[in-house]
Amino acid sequence: MKTLVTGSSGLIGSEVSLFFARHGARIHGVDNNQRAAFFGPQGDTRWNQQRLAQLIPGFSHHELDIRNRQGVLDLVESLRPDVIIHTAAQPSHDRAAAIPFDDFDTNAVGTLNLLEAARRFCPASPFVHMSTNKVYGDRPNTIALCELDTRWEYDDPAFEHGIAETFSIDQSKHSLFGASKVAADIMVQEYGRYFQMPTCCLRGGCLTGPNHSGVELHGFLSYLVKCNLEGREYKVFGYLGKQVRDNIHSEDVARFMWEFCKNPRVGEVYNLGGGKANSCSILEAFQIAESFTGRRQIHTYVADNRIGDHICYYSDLRKMRTHYPDWDISITLNETIRQIVDAWKSRL
Repeated sequence: MKTLVTGSSGLIGSEVSLFFARHGARIHGVDNNQRAAFFGPQGDTRWNQQRLAQLIPGFSHHELDIRNRQGVLDLVESLRPDVIIHTAAQPSHDRAAAIPFDDFDTNAVGTLNLLEAARRFCPASPFVHMSTNKVYGDRPNTIALCELDTRWEYDDPAFEHGIAETFSIDQSKHSLFGASKVAADIMVQEYGRYFQMPTCCLRGGCLTGPNHSGVELHGFLSYLVKCNLEGREYKVFGYLGKQVRDNIHSEDVARFMWEFCKNPRVGEVYNLGGGKANSCSILEAFQIAESFTGRRQIHTYVADNRIGDHICYYSDLRKMRTHYPDWDISITLNETIRQIVDAWKSRL
């Protein structure tokens, strides 16, 4: 199975490349280390590209910017892959406002370039798009909440299991990042439904794991652990540090993508996160990290929250489990953080 993975040097792209390769796929990775341009040297992912070249027999790296329309068309035409996994993105909620053209051209236009290439040259190949829960904007903040000692929690029984895919993405504040990802998300659905292509959008919660190059503006758990180990200050933005996220290990993301590719559907949407069981607030994340590092988390509090940020968000996984009963969360939050701690210790 010839598999084209965009953003192959990033967290999810690299995990997918390794997972699919273990199952016999021939991996073609597309990455131009744009994270270093977005975030500076701390965002550099060349180390991960080199790791893939060492670990995956026959790995093919393609130094291509997905904004290069003709380059994308030419590559997909030459490869005609059996599967396309699209994880390349400008991933920062905050950074997008400073680079709006780069953000939209990467997230929205880059996705369109790939979709059109797939339609022309491999329309029957499953197309998996890594979307984000930020497509819901700040609408989750309209759900009734209750304040607990260390977290906010939903106070509406309709959301006992979290946010479902039927939740509205309209009439809310998204951040420019969220808006560019909405454009991509809708286009992936439309190519599926209009052209009957096997596409899906995975609206990710906090995707994480030991190979995450976390920075302040993206990758909260990885960056939090890095700060803890280095004795650096971690800034908490608003909501008393009680804002809640569900966290999913990159391997569980790759496992779901594999299940979808084995039995694809047309124009589907899934909220892909850790669910309620793998959710935590920032304060709770501090406690778990400290339990593994033995170091106190140094942090300061900034009263202003990030624009369009969620107070409480975790994914309702029932649709995913119904459509793909062989898939479920396999790596707990505590184990995920332990792995991140061990990985940073080996790199610092």
